[in-house]
Amino acid sequence: MGAVKGDQKVTMSRTTNSEVPYPETETISGERRRDKRYDIELELRWKLIRRRKILDNGLGHTVDLSSGGILIETDRPLPVGLNMELSIAWPVMLHNSAPLQLVVDGRIVRAKGKRVAIRMIQHQFRTIGITTDRAAVMETATRSPLPFLGGRQAAVSWDKAT
Repeated sequence: MGAVKGDQKVTMSRTTNSEVPYPETETISGERRRDKRYDIELELRWKLIRRRKILDNGLGHTVDLSSGGILIETDRPLPVGLNMELSIAWPVMLHNSAPLQLVVDGRIVRAKGKRVAIRMIQHQFRTIGITTDRAAVMETATRSPLPFLGGRQAAVSWDKAT
């Protein structure tokens, strides 16, 4: 059973035990990518690498990403075929306290102007060291008032002044 939805052909598969049918999508005629891409703009630092030597580095931001690749916009045009390391500022903190970055190793597969398409070879999340100022603020915010009171609560009385 098939139906056309926009440019995408949707087929429904029937199950044998009266469950609700699940949609199965076929390849969209103009789309060759296997992975869904997500439009998201995140700040990044990049390093251009050849034979384990850093040739160049700079700043940019993501345009979109998927599990297989990332489209970025850099501060200048870059050559196709070289390896890159990206350090992407991730928008979510680990345990609401430690900033994260996504570190990606990949290869430039396409470039047009300042936009560069990178095929991911490997990726991992890393925590980012926090500044001394931020550490002090976090420590103060989580500190209990009890140590300042000798480990016991202070009794507070309100006397009426007459």
